[in-house]
Amino acid sequence: MTFAGHCFRCGAALVAAPPSVCRTCGYEHYLNARPTASLIVLDGAGRFLALRRARPPREGLWETPGGFCDGWEEPADAARREAREELGVDVELGPFVGMYVGDYEFQGERLPVLDCFFLATLPDGAPLRLDPDESSEATWLPLADPPPMAFATMDRALRDAATLTR
Repeated sequence: MTFAGHCFRCGAALVAAPPSVCRTCGYEHYLNARPTASLIVLDGAGRFLALRRARPPREGLWETPGGFCDGWEEPADAARREAREELGVDVELGPFVGMYVGDYEFQGERLPVLDCFFLATLPDGAPLRLDPDESSEATWLPLADPPPMAFATMDRALRDAATLTR
């Protein structure tokens, strides 16, 4: 069975999935995890902010705010940007929780991601302005006993955040 991919550099057919080398131009192809930045926004009462996904993949499930890092963007900067885009507020970024390898379904492919999670808090009295393209609702859930989240990396990060905040 042959791989149906093409070289990013010259367009020649690739005979194997990455990691592979193009037989025409010698370009080396790899499938690397795409970095993301996510927030575990805490309220000081043992709860975290959860958003209900408004679009695929995993539409309708709870998630934490976050998204993909832009090219050359530091994860902490991406986390702040995602908060402004998804919540309409400038969060106070706290300690780094950890990085977790996961997956994301996009355009018919299952892609590896490297999810970076940070603790954060909202400014006092800041109203949330959810992006309706991203989230259909927000709620505060117990950090000590969260429901299953949209992505397994979120489940792992919430467990680690609960340990960090004890």
